[in-house]
Amino acid sequence: MKVYPREQYLRKIRPFYDDDLIKVVTGVRRCGKSCLMASIVEELRKRGVADKDVIYLDLDKRGNRSIKTPDQLEAAIESRLIDDDFKYLFIDEVQNVKGFEEVVNAFNTDGGFSIFITGSNSYLLSGELATKLTGRYVEFEMFTLSFSEYLDMKAFLGKEIRDARIEFDDYLRYGGFPRSLEYDDSEAKARYIEDVVNQILEKDIKTRRKIRNVATFERVMTYVINNFGAPTSLTNLVHYFNDVERIPVQRRTIATYIESLVEAKILYRCSRFDLKSRKSLRGEEKYYLADPGIYFARNVDVRLNYGPSLENALYLYLRSRGYRLSVGRIGKLECDFIARKRNEYAYIQVSMSIADRNVEEREYRPFGYIRDGYPRYLFTLDPLLQEREGVHHRNMIHFMETNGELL
Repeated sequence: MKVYPREQYLRKIRPFYDDDLIKVVTGVRRCGKSCLMASIVEELRKRGVADKDVIYLDLDKRGNRSIKTPDQLEAAIESRLIDDDFKYLFIDEVQNVKGFEEVVNAFNTDGGFSIFITGSNSYLLSGELATKLTGRYVEFEMFTLSFSEYLDMKAFLGKEIRDARIEFDDYLRYGGFPRSLEYDDSEAKARYIEDVVNQILEKDIKTRRKIRNVATFERVMTYVINNFGAPTSLTNLVHYFNDVERIPVQRRTIATYIESLVEAKILYRCSRFDLKSRKSLRGEEKYYLADPGIYFARNVDVRLNYGPSLENALYLYLRSRGYRLSVGRIGKLECDFIARKRNEYAYIQVSMSIADRNVEEREYRPFGYIRDGYPRYLFTLDPLLQEREGVHHRNMIHFMETNGELL
């Protein structure tokens, strides 16, 4: 089957195809990691690599799901080796094998292998792998489709591409899980995405974390998902569930539940950064969804709330381009994002429109308190752009469609 090539990620990994550094691709389930591996295999074959020198193990695939121990994993790899030629070893969803690190480490130490592994959890690199392979692996974080990839993949699938604004609204609603583009029916899209979330809950959270009170966990998850892009305080959550919902739950438990969602990459945490003290602030982080479709798959109301939806889309886009993001605090004012890449910064405000003069003043106000010379950006959906006070006003649809950069 022909696979849509995610060039944005292939371009990053190509320099390491023949390197002895272990290539680790992480990302939420169904974001396209397996298809990325398939694209790499196809490129290797076009380069002349023989099929016998490519070993591919998908540990989620029927027939491989019984591979659960390091010994079984090693035996499965060994059974596919027919000579001593240089091999390209791919292990998909490697976290399914507890203790996989020692096997990967052994093949890497022996030499003669270029190793690629994928995993769906941030804890993939939080334990033994990071300890045993310090300096010997390179990580590539993968996200669901960006808006430009969404349009490219629709064309790749032979789907009709409509006006950019209509397509962008659909992208904000239904997101960029690659396979969801195969479904034209909105209900089918929602069912598919809900199934993805359920798989994550079962395989990456409930089993690993041994969650006892599943009902309370799901209430906390639903609350955070439904309030994506809003400041989230553990103190306020404890008050809400204990005093409003009348669900007795401890602060530590809520923190553990949220951390589980972050580890499983359903959520991304965006911390606050104080521009005066140049320090990160604890509490009242914002959480963004791994894909916009997660919200709409779990809610019957499909009307767009443009404020958080636009923030979420821009957050994912910039993260996929290698930017580190935080929420900026300037006294009592807030800057939606501070984007960092290497040692450079950019300041960002996001709004659906600044056609209303009061909204315009509100969005520009934080920029007036920023004294350094780093660029400042205002992203809206307005077709007519302005240049004011040195702020770069950008149409978000055009910026994302054309793979724009900040720095």
